[in-house]
Amino acid sequence: MKKNNLIPFEKSKRVIHLEQRGNAKKKAPVSAKIFAFLGVLCLLYCLLILFFMGYGTTFFLIWGAIAVACGVLSLLLAHKAWLKRIPKWCKVSFVSCCAIGGLLFGIVEAMILSEFAAAPQPGADYVLILGAQWKESGPSYVLQKRLDAALDYLRNNPETLVIVSGGQGSNEPISEAAGMESYLLEAGIAKERILLEDKSTNTCENLVFSEKLLDKSNDRVVLITNNFHMFRASRIAKKQGYVYVEGLAAGSYPGMLPNNLLREFFGVVKDFCVGNL
Repeated sequence: MKKNNLIPFEKSKRVIHLEQRGNAKKKAPVSAKIFAFLGVLCLLYCLLILFFMGYGTTFFLIWGAIAVACGVLSLLLAHKAWLKRIPKWCKVSFVSCCAIGGLLFGIVEAMILSEFAAAPQPGADYVLILGAQWKESGPSYVLQKRLDAALDYLRNNPETLVIVSGGQGSNEPISEAAGMESYLLEAGIAKERILLEDKSTNTCENLVFSEKLLDKSNDRVVLITNNFHMFRASRIAKKQGYVYVEGLAAGSYPGMLPNNLLREFFGVVKDFCVGNL
């Protein structure tokens, strides 16, 4: 009787790797598609600000830079051969920096959003309006929001005085303080209620120069600025020694809010690093 020459099952196992050839296209990983989508969104937002929304500074160009960065990441993730050429320590460092940066961004933005609805008590001694761009045609959108919020408070509190704070920038026809004064006068606020500070060029100077017009240790001061700027402004005021300071958050243009929030993140980090907060 013949014995069957059987091969043990364990030795018969084989792994066959199939390689795609010809015109078959490899699908890009989901991560590459996500970064490509984010890049397109950032580029479109940058162009939207440039051509339709208007801008006071060139900060909005950062969205174009973010779009380029997302595009590069998308290409790297889609071509694994390129990604493998990058040293491991470089990839680990990049991911670590992104993780730390993302955590920091989330914390700072949460603090900014915490002051979005700031509202003061009535009867303050002063309202202090922080300056913003004054155009040939009048106040910029963000400045008009601040002025209108101040008008509501001043009309409801006739004993309160108002300080308008802001110098003249290179792209402004007059000082921001002078423009704000004329706006308030046209709205019916008596001239004797308006005090001018027309030398400052930033938030910190607004508060430092305005303190000469009041007693920051004893006077109740309502700080008026836009919602996205309120957290940083109020913290700078407290750092400068304004003991009884409250915030009145004015509105802002919804379409510019992502840009303003991103810019404010860098503003908070900068002021913290230089000791203003």
